[in-house]
Amino acid sequence: MQTPLLEIKNLHATVAGKEILKGLSLTILPGEVHAIMGPNGAGKSTLSNVLMGHPKYEVTQGTILFKGRNLAELPPDQRAKAGLFLSFQYPFEIQGLPFIRFLHAAHKARFPGKNEGILEFSRRLSGKAKQLGMKDELVKRELNVGFSGGEKKRAEILQLMMLEPVLAILDETDSGLDIDSLKLVAETVNGLRTPESSALVITHYKRILSYLKPDRVHVLVDGKIVASGDAGFADQLEAKGYAWITEDKPLSPEVAVEARQ
Repeated sequence: MQTPLLEIKNLHATVAGKEILKGLSLTILPGEVHAIMGPNGAGKSTLSNVLMGHPKYEVTQGTILFKGRNLAELPPDQRAKAGLFLSFQYPFEIQGLPFIRFLHAAHKARFPGKNEGILEFSRRLSGKAKQLGMKDELVKRELNVGFSGGEKKRAEILQLMMLEPVLAILDETDSGLDIDSLKLVAETVNGLRTPESSALVITHYKRILSYLKPDRVHVLVDGKIVASGDAGFADQLEAKGYAWITEDKPLSPEVAVEARQ
C-alpha cells in the first residue's frame, strides 16, 4: 500500500481561542490533486494556515504527518524547506524587498546544494515568467507592490514553478482571475504534476477544477470534511450547493456521497 504524502487525523485547531477545525481528517497520496470546497467560514483557509504553521493558529488535538513526519515538530521555514508551499488567497505586498531577491533566497533555502548564482537564476526566472505571460519588469519590482490582482496570483504561481514543492496548497488562487488567466494557471499547475508531488486546491468554484481534474473533491463544513467524491462531485456541488450534504450529518463522508448519487 502506498504511503500517504499527507495524513491528517482528527485535527482540531483554534484561532484567538475559537475552535475552527473540529475533527478534520484527510489523506493525500503522492501524485494526487485534492480539492476542498465549502461555504464561507467552514475552515478552509484555517486548514492551509495550520499546515504551514502560522503562529496565530493552535493545534489542540490530532496529528498531521507529512512524508511520515509530524509537522508539529517543524517551524514554518522548515516546512517550506521540506517541500510545503502555500499560495495565498490575498498575497502580501512587501515594500523594499525585490521580488527576484526574495525568490532567489527562497530557492537557495529550498535547494541548498544547487548553488545557483543570481544571474543564472534571473535568466531561468525570466523564462518561467514568459510562460505565465508576465513582463520581465514585474520580477524586478518590490514583492507584489503595484501588482494587479491577477499579477499577484501569477507571481504566486511563478514562485510555485521555481520552488518545485512536494505539496502545493493553493488557497483560492482562482479568485479574481479572468478565464484566460485561469486556464494558464491551471495548465501550469498541471504541468508541474509528478508521481511524487501533490496539490491541495481550496476553492469556492468548480471552474478551475474543470481544468485541473482533481482525483478527489471534499466538502468542508463547520470544521470537518463531511463528504467526498471524484472530480464529477464538483458538478453536483455547483448545481445543488451544500445544504443537501449537511442534511444527514451522521453519514460517513464516503457513504454520504454515495447515498445521494
